[in-house]
Amino acid sequence: MKIFTRRDFGITLGKGITATTLLGATSIACANGKKPQNKKLGVALVGLGSYSTYQLAPSLQDTEHCYLAGIVTGTKEKEKTWQEKYGIPVENTYNYENFDSIANNEAIDIVYVVLPNSMHADFSIRAAKAGKHVICEKPMAISVAECDAIIGACNKAGVKLSVGYRMQSDPYTKEVKKYVAEKTFGDVHFVSSDAGYISRGNPDQWRLNKKLSGGGALMNMGVYSIQTSIYGCGANPSSVSAQEFSTRPDYFKDTDETITAQFEFPNDAVAHMMTSHNANGNRLKSHCSNGWFELDPAHSYGPISGRTSNGNVISFPHQRQQALQMDDFAKHILMGTPNVAPGEMGKRDMIIVEAIYRFIAEGGKKQMLDLGNMGIVG
Repeated sequence: MKIFTRRDFGITLGKGITATTLLGATSIACANGKKPQNKKLGVALVGLGSYSTYQLAPSLQDTEHCYLAGIVTGTKEKEKTWQEKYGIPVENTYNYENFDSIANNEAIDIVYVVLPNSMHADFSIRAAKAGKHVICEKPMAISVAECDAIIGACNKAGVKLSVGYRMQSDPYTKEVKKYVAEKTFGDVHFVSSDAGYISRGNPDQWRLNKKLSGGGALMNMGVYSIQTSIYGCGANPSSVSAQEFSTRPDYFKDTDETITAQFEFPNDAVAHMMTSHNANGNRLKSHCSNGWFELDPAHSYGPISGRTSNGNVISFPHQRQQALQMDDFAKHILMGTPNVAPGEMGKRDMIIVEAIYRFIAEGGKKQMLDLGNMGIVG
């Protein structure tokens, strides 16, 4: 498999990706180059695209155990804008060429890799070698082999690793897991999960370029459906079957548009998932022996909403999921609390992704899975 380089990424950007408006002029002096006395951990964001701009950076203003300490970008204009807005000192500002020198910066404890999927392994491994804890945005990588390489590098360097599964820190997800574990509505028999949106207007975006993304809807939104199928059932699947649909081949030339998949579980439950770049989907429903529960919407940034067969509404005060996620990882590092989204979870999901693609490529041979309790299932 060809490794997509930073130069290739830049060329792709130049061909068609429209830059988003970055930031306002208001300064929020947060990072001062020194680690705060209350033991907050410094986070450096690698890649300043829309997710870092509109979700991660604002969320780092709400976190209790970590803060925005540094940035890594290949765009000079972004350096200045982010420095002014967030009070980031020059010595905490890096580009993709001098990134490895971050090893010498004691103000940065965690590196959050927010680059296109094909670049996750490279920068996660380099961050680990630099002695920094790693958050790798989902999907963890573009292959199981790359997941293994990231995990191995972090283990060798003695640093912690987490995958950017924000939903694992959301109180609605925790409530679903509680229902399943406590059998509030009896045994789970069937789970339905949808995650998708309609992509329009920019066929040159990196998510539609397989060299950058590693795949289409399944690699992007599909991991949410895989995750909810698992924690909506309380077990890892033992087999998977799948189907692929394309209704706009002129737009989705290089990546999958819509995929459906069916899981069998060792506890005799079954699940159906749908993921798409050409259909809206945002729901989880678990059908049990004594009722049901659902989240709708289930995967968005919030607010989430849920209800149950006994007439109850599932409701929690809205909090930024990304803030909860990054605080959970910081607490894991500082206090030894459980890692709610470890690297093994990202690898498990990539094993399932590869099995789905393999089923489609082989024309219908059911893929058996031997996952045990890999990752966190409850």
